[in-house]
Amino acid sequence: MNLSIHSAPDRELMVAKGRSHPELAEAIARELHIDLLPTTTYDFANSETYVRYGESIRGTDLFIIQPNATPVNESLMELLLMLDAAKRASVGRVTAVIPFLAYARQDKKSRGREPISARLVSDLLATAGADRVMSIDLHSPQIQGFFDMPVDHLEAMPVLVDYVRTRVDLTNVCVVSPDAGRIKVAEQWATSFDGCPLAFVHKTRDVTRPNQSHANRVVGDVQGRDCVLVDDLIDTGGTITEAAKVVLGAGAKSVTIAATHGVLSPPAAQRLHESGVKEVVVTDTLPIDSARRFAELTVLSIAPMLARAIRTVFEDSSVTSLFDNNGT
Repeated sequence: MNLSIHSAPDRELMVAKGRSHPELAEAIARELHIDLLPTTTYDFANSETYVRYGESIRGTDLFIIQPNATPVNESLMELLLMLDAAKRASVGRVTAVIPFLAYARQDKKSRGREPISARLVSDLLATAGADRVMSIDLHSPQIQGFFDMPVDHLEAMPVLVDYVRTRVDLTNVCVVSPDAGRIKVAEQWATSFDGCPLAFVHKTRDVTRPNQSHANRVVGDVQGRDCVLVDDLIDTGGTITEAAKVVLGAGAKSVTIAATHGVLSPPAAQRLHESGVKEVVVTDTLPIDSARRFAELTVLSIAPMLARAIRTVFEDSSVTSLFDNNGT
């Protein structure tokens, strides 16, 4: 069994998985041509979690794969315990690979008496022993500033763009942001599509009711165009489906939705299936079971990109130059 990659002087790369998305961890290990570190994890009768590594990790460079999938609090706590166990086992360096970071949408106080939950999560990861964090498409890039450690903020856009380019007419495409806050990301997509036109959906959000927003109108010309709606995540699907309907109502020829994280909380699958969109493209940063899949859904593998990033960090090379993003 090949559990590690060796690098002079006397350094070893090892990869461990939590229980939130074992398929992704296994795919990453295959890309690295190693086996996952044997780990025993189970829940006691009262729902407390137990973790133990099955092999020595003393002095190794350990990468723990654990997106904060549903149930979020359980997967987050399991990750914290895995970090603590690694530190107490004299690991050399431990990186928390969290493709989808929990509580990233709660990055500021919108009203009084609210927590800044994203900051709390960053503090918990540091206290548990993480030396480094790797994540993909944080809801707000400034969340990196909450961490007093290196953060590799990767972008799934190259993976998504490569696929979507083959699904639309590049001579007649328009990139659409579902709200004004995602314009910067939409601009990057437009650049990847040879400088195609941009548009955005004007919407209002009810701050007193989670996952509630109302799309009003399209700002920009989408008439007769193949439109690509881009976002970082799809949760209940309310925002993105309302945006898609407004774009189609404004005369778009077709709408393709592209997002990094397919949270797809109910009733997202039903909403998206009935929205009239041509295709919904997400990556596998989170597990998507059969109950949340639908005919128009395409799931792209993020494992090759994460494997390259892990190897690059292990070799102390530049993640920034590898992915051309704003990581460390």
